[in-house]
Amino acid sequence: MRDAPAKGHRRAGVAPAPERARRHHPNFAIKEMQGWKAVEKEGTISEDGWRAEQKWALEMGLPGADILTDKSIPTFARGELPHFAGINTFLKAPYVENVRDVGKYDAAVVGIPFDSGTTYRPGTRFGPQGVRRISALYTPYNYELGVDLREQMTLCDAGDVFTIPANLEKSFDQITRGVSHVASSGALPIMIGGDHSIGFPCVRGIADVTSKRIGIIHFDRHIDIQEKDLDERMHTTPWYWATNLPNVSATNLVQLGIGGWQVPRYGVQEARKRGTNVLTIDDIEKIGLEKTAEIALELAWKDADAVYVSFDVDSVDCGFVPGTGWPEPGGFLPREVLKLLGLVTAPGICGLEVVEVSPPYDTSDITALFATRVIVEALGSMVAHGTLGKHKAIIDKPVTF
Repeated sequence: MRDAPAKGHRRAGVAPAPERARRHHPNFAIKEMQGWKAVEKEGTISEDGWRAEQKWALEMGLPGADILTDKSIPTFARGELPHFAGINTFLKAPYVENVRDVGKYDAAVVGIPFDSGTTYRPGTRFGPQGVRRISALYTPYNYELGVDLREQMTLCDAGDVFTIPANLEKSFDQITRGVSHVASSGALPIMIGGDHSIGFPCVRGIADVTSKRIGIIHFDRHIDIQEKDLDERMHTTPWYWATNLPNVSATNLVQLGIGGWQVPRYGVQEARKRGTNVLTIDDIEKIGLEKTAEIALELAWKDADAVYVSFDVDSVDCGFVPGTGWPEPGGFLPREVLKLLGLVTAPGICGLEVVEVSPPYDTSDITALFATRVIVEALGSMVAHGTLGKHKAIIDKPVTF
């Protein structure tokens, strides 16, 4: 037999106590959240670029079959759609067959298929191919930023620099020549590597066409500033040589994410000698992303006229980017490094390189996909802040070929 309910229990017929309001989350107005603001901002972006692309696709690819209801679909794939078809330029951007035309665009993607500076796992010569291929998955619109690259800027793909296998110096001169041409045109140079040795000739290509001073923000797990490796200027050495240029100072080099078990002591010694600026992952976790960006920008821009960004995909924890030559655990998480990248590119940059994507080691193209995201994140941040094209002011010694 069950015990009788205790006095005051609800089963005893006593009126229940009023329930307290339960708050599992802050009280907020949904239309003040970023999600709804992004919905509203989309309505302010034009669709003129998209309509023009559809019209062009019909003209270039023939009108579609009569059975189709959507009369904007051509017979031959042209432009963004379908994502699985077409010739793979970066983000399905126009291919500029005559590179003298790159100055007609706000930014130009340049592939640098080069891995002769690799000291262990080669394969980054296929990086530009891999990034272009998976970039077809993306649209030019970013929901949170409220930015549509097709509507708010012009982008082209200039193809690849003709690098010379097994010859570092000839390839470096080819790379510098290509980058200096793009920079001189006024288009923002966006380089897809390739191993990190290309950092030196890429920066040199921009430094050659300006008398102004350039700072560098470098995302990496490796310090990459020793003089030589295996008796050559390899992918561990770009910043030694870049900061030897007369208008690129080591004190304006900011290195984010350095650490782990793959940092040669020669490079650490050189960083100490030159007075570079190094923040580890632990530093960044302690001070936060916003403060890190503030410090990086202050140091890179101090007495400088422009900033160049070098993004090595191995700065990200290797669980997210397996397709790279020197994978290292303990790096950035994707979400935090993309946030940090957006912050440091917001004031505008004079060039961007994304390096060390090695498709032979990649899994389901996720490393190449991340490299794509790095590029569109930087472009999107500059478009959102109205700083794309700011670099043109420093080009006072343009070259012509």
